[in-house]
Amino acid sequence: MVLLIAFAFVAGAATALSPCVLPVLPVALAAGVTGGRRRPLGVVTGLALSFTFATVTLVYLISALGLPDELLRTLSIIALIGFGITLLIPALGDRLEARLSRIGPRLGIGTSGGRTGDGFWSGMLVGGGLGFLYAPCAGPILAGVITVSASQSFTAGRLGVAFAYGIGSAVVLYTLMLGGRRVTSRLARRSAGFQMSMGAIMVIIALLMLGNYDTRFETSIASSLPSFLVDPTKGLETSHAAAAQLTALRGHKARQAAGLKEADAGLKLPVLGRAPALVGTQAWFNTPGERPLSLAGLRGHVVLVDFWTYSCINCIRTLPYLNAWNAKYAGKGLTIIGVHTPEFPFEHSASNVAQAIQQNGIHYPVVQDNNYKTWDAYNNEYWPAEYLIDAHGNIRLADFGEGEYAAKERAIRSLLIEAGATGLGGATHTHAQGVSEAEITPETYLGAEKAERFQNGPIPLGMHDFGSAAPAPAPPAPAPEHLRYSGLWRVTKPSATAVSGSRLQLSFYARRVFLVAGATAGPRPLRVLLDGHPISAAAAGADVHSASASISFQRLYRLVELPHVEHHLLTLEFAPGVSGYSFTFG
Repeated sequence: MVLLIAFAFVAGAATALSPCVLPVLPVALAAGVTGGRRRPLGVVTGLALSFTFATVTLVYLISALGLPDELLRTLSIIALIGFGITLLIPALGDRLEARLSRIGPRLGIGTSGGRTGDGFWSGMLVGGGLGFLYAPCAGPILAGVITVSASQSFTAGRLGVAFAYGIGSAVVLYTLMLGGRRVTSRLARRSAGFQMSMGAIMVIIALLMLGNYDTRFETSIASSLPSFLVDPTKGLETSHAAAAQLTALRGHKARQAAGLKEADAGLKLPVLGRAPALVGTQAWFNTPGERPLSLAGLRGHVVLVDFWTYSCINCIRTLPYLNAWNAKYAGKGLTIIGVHTPEFPFEHSASNVAQAIQQNGIHYPVVQDNNYKTWDAYNNEYWPAEYLIDAHGNIRLADFGEGEYAAKERAIRSLLIEAGATGLGGATHTHAQGVSEAEITPETYLGAEKAERFQNGPIPLGMHDFGSAAPAPAPPAPAPEHLRYSGLWRVTKPSATAVSGSRLQLSFYARRVFLVAGATAGPRPLRVLLDGHPISAAAAGADVHSASASISFQRLYRLVELPHVEHHLLTLEFAPGVSGYSFTFG
């Protein structure tokens, strides 16, 4: 944990020098070079505290209340406009400083030399707003903490990592503000209008932020800079040491699949430990009266716990085998429990899960694990993952990912025989779509939280215009396995939603292309072009007809089905209101 906190401090300091902070920097400097001598300290203190609150504590409130991600940004910008106006009108500024300076004595905190005009508390106010605007600059280390915070218990470790990140940035910004005060000190003394000019700069920049021009500027400058300037700490934050520390922070233990060799060789399966209970779950499906099941209540049964989520193509490809095993062995003492642990926000919906269960023909019990409680109880890290439990409640096999279906079925049959089952007959014969053996394009996310390999550069949050959908001359195709947005999009952490003229180009190497998508007011069309032409019926996936897919229910859509793994350019023209979450490939 100490090492991860140190990494976070260094990453935060470097982030303060990256393009992401450029739109915030003029506001911080304008606040820091005016007013009392302690205002810079107030600014960085407020920034560190609000940044920590925004990235750790606030995620619980947003998740619980269902608030939009942009609300806090808007309120923070409005607060900065208000402060800028107090600089423009000195009388208002003096009155605000006098009122804020009374906070210290009331809280038992003294002021420097009894002065009320040192600027610390007004700086705290500005820094508080900046911290919320600065939060999207968080890199992989802090993103790893944020991702799990809403679904796991609050810990001092997560708070310490976030606070170290904020302090690292604050130290650099404080140094810049002190330097700015030295440079401008003579000018400030000679010109009564200096403070008013700083206020005008703050108001102008805050208004530009309201129009999302800061994110446009950030994307524009970052796309033309070397990667080491855009993301100076990428090597540190994605290092093996940082990854191992994040895994420990999440409460996961590195573990390999166990038991498959023994199952394949026909040997007795080892006991891997007691099976944890199914805890913290929500709705149950396919049980009598939709009542919960418990592993204790299933003693005497062989239980297969399958972690899945309905938009995951790897999970979908395992369902035919699970359905076949359920049909053959449920009457012989096997109980399959699908633990649905969501990856995207829409997968929390019970009605969406129920529809996916129906569409995939699932008849075994399924339970929602929206808060990752059962996932964490098993120290799981993968979709899909199977844990085979014997009649005495012991885990005898653990396997992650696709494949090895014959060995898994042999393990199931072995434990059923141990439990006294007879008349099992022959093994099942299931034919389902498998994963390609070739090296194909990796999974690609469209939201700001996990976006990578975009020709546009860093993908910002909020409304963003990526340029005309049909510029002349047309830009070259994206680099291999890269993507390019064009048109107007609304980008959130998990997704990107088309607004106007919205288009996406993807250069891929695969046989099949899948897109997790949905439309809240569907159905809406998604036009599909392959290598610049409407996709042919021979190359179209199951959800594409006449070169168009009808997007409604949030799920995985099958867009491309080729005879072989090949390089192609996929162009998607999104109707307004269609949201894309991620591409997967086969």
